[in-house]
Parts: sequence; structure tokens; C-alpha cells
Amino acid sequence: MIAVLGLLLGLGLAAPREVIVTGPGGERRVPVRSGPAGAPMLPAPQLLGALGGSIRVEEGWAEVVVARQPFRFLVGAPLYVFSSQLQTLAAPVWLSRDTLYLPFQFVSEIIPYYLGERYRYDGRRARLEEIVGDRSPAPVPGPRLANGLQPGHIVTIDPGHGGVDPGNPGTYFPRGVREKDVTLQVGILLRDELKRRGVGVRMTRTSDTLIALGDRGGYCTAACDLFVSLHVNSLARRRGYTEIRGFETYFLAEARTEDAARVAKMENDAVRFETGDNEAPMSGGLDFILKDLQLNEHLRESARVAELVQRGLKGVHTGDDRGVKQAGFMVLTTARRPAILVEMGYSTNPQDGRFLTARSSQRAMASAIADAVVEYLREYERKTGSADGGVPQ
Repeated sequence: MIAVLGLLLGLGLAAPREVIVTGPGGERRVPVRSGPAGAPMLPAPQLLGALGGSIRVEEGWAEVVVARQPFRFLVGAPLYVFSSQLQTLAAPVWLSRDTLYLPFQFVSEIIPYYLGERYRYDGRRARLEEIVGDRSPAPVPGPRLANGLQPGHIVTIDPGHGGVDPGNPGTYFPRGVREKDVTLQVGILLRDELKRRGVGVRMTRTSDTLIALGDRGGYCTAACDLFVSLHVNSLARRRGYTEIRGFETYFLAEARTEDAARVAKMENDAVRFETGDNEAPMSGGLDFILKDLQLNEHLRESARVAELVQRGLKGVHTGDDRGVKQAGFMVLTTARRPAILVEMGYSTNPQDGRFLTARSSQRAMASAIADAVVEYLREYERKTGSADGGVPQ
């Protein structure tokens, strides 16, 4: 939709001389000027002042925050990133004498499209209006939860595998129990723990059903704060393989170790249950580089929450702390927010097998992960300025 509208604008549909913006600062008029190649542009400082947002230009990128949602524009290029998705613009962002100019398309199409619950654009009157009547207004910071969080956070929980995809066979699990069963059990416990802490939850599955790898990340949309995928590790038969145990937490990046690449391949091979192929199609080369560029804005956040989860599990897990790692998991590539994958232990180890299937251990892991998520969200609020109800800077 955005691409089509952008094309129409690029073909020369008329733009107004000014746009009237209604926002926290009241009603303001923002001039529309002609940029390179005659494209209509708006001065970002005036526009963001009217919207109560912020702007920061650094290392060739301009981050524009509206209603606490960040849009990242590549200066001089017709490209921007929102919710980890790389999109095209009708005209490049323009920097002139330290003033950033945004394409008119940002006001007329992009903001109403992504922030439609808060803003709409009236083309006949050239007005970008904050919605206060027929649709719900944007949430206003209210009383804090007992844990210090602002209400309204949403986390997506992804219990790995399911349905015809059993995951690994659970060598040291009780008879009939597979990886898909353990991930769902812990996932539901984690959901309940987060809800008790006042955090909203979306589940990719709540029953024994197959969800495509490429569809799971899509549950974490623009309204989601974090994507957490739960899995159980295992090893192929080899000398001493039953002695290896422990937990590790991953974020999406190119694997740095042979073992991390092995784990990613093992989890990515689950796609064969969707396609019927014996081997999973692996992204590589240019495809992976492009996806890495799209997700780079969330790389640091993903690494941080992985550290907190790993630290939390260390306090309750009886296995080895195998650390925070990175690898190319397909399930993480489509999440629009920071995303992690937790390998909760090895089903090929007797001690881990007992730990992973004991209800008390599952509750302990769910509680530890929930505590880590809350700590991450508190840090994020402080970082973005929402901890005091202000606009992110």
C-alpha cells in the first residue's frame, strides 16, 4: 500500500503549500517546500515540534520519533526503516544547512498508515489530525504498576515447534514427551508470569499446532516490545554427547562459532515440516546482509535482553551457563522488535532432561525469564524517556 501511494506521489500529484498539524502543542502550520528534483518536503524540526516528537541525526541516519515510535531514515536516500522493515520513499530525505527535510509522504501516508490509531490525514484540508473522538486516543501515561513499569507493554512468546513438528525426540524426557511439549508448557507458564507482572502477552501457539517459521515473528508487530522463542537443545550421538548440558540465549546475527551454527541449522531444519523437503532453505550472502541491516536497530536491544535472561536462568537452572550467543535463526528474522531465542537445556542429557520436564523447574524458568523481561522493559523506559512520561529523546 505504501509503495503504491508513494508511486502516485512520485508521479507528481499536487502537494499543499502547508500542512496543519494538530498535536500536544495545539494546532500548528508547517510549510511545504520544494526539495531536490521538485519533491515536496517538510522541515523536520517544525513538524516534530508540532507532533511532540524528537529527531536525531547521526552517522548518516536520521531517527524521527512520533508517538514513541521510531522511524529511521537514511539521509540522501529514498529509504527508511520502521519495525525492522526496510521501506522505500517517493523522495530521499534531504539535509540542508543542518535542517532535515522529510518527504510530504511521511505526513500524508506513512504516519496515518503505521500510527492510524492516533493520527489521520485529511487530504482536502491538508490536515494531520490527532484522533480524539471516534477512535481511541493514544494512551496517556498513568499510574505505574507495582514493578515500576508503565502499563501497556506487550511481549510475544513463541513455544518452538508443534503439531507434526515434534522438535527433538527428547532422549531423556519421559516416554511420549517431545521438545514441542516442553516448550509449550514453559511458554504457557511464562505467559501467566508476565500477566501477573502486568505485561500483555501474545502467543504464537497455545496448543499442539504447527506455526510456520516465517509466520511466528509476525506475531510481534509494531505494538509488541519483545519476541521470545523457547526451545530445547540436543546433540547427535557421538562420544560423550550425553554429558553436555546447560542453557544459552541467542539473538539474531551471523554465527560466530561452529556450535552456534549447528544449533541454528537444527532449529531452521524444522521448515521441512512445512515444505516436505529434507533440507531447510538457508539464507546467506546478500539475503542475510539485507536482513541484518533491517534488524540492526534492534541488535543492541536484543543482545541486552539476552544477557538479562541468561543471568536470570543462571539463578534457577542446575545446568551449565553456556552464555549469550548469536546465530541466524529463521524464526527471529521476521520479528519487528528485539528478539531472542532461549535454548533451555539439553534433552540428550539425563539431568537436563529431568530438570526440563519437572513442573517446579518449568515454573522457576518461567519466573526467571519474566523477571528478566520486566527488567529489560524498565531499562528501555529509562533509555527512551518514557519512565517519566516524557517523549523519547
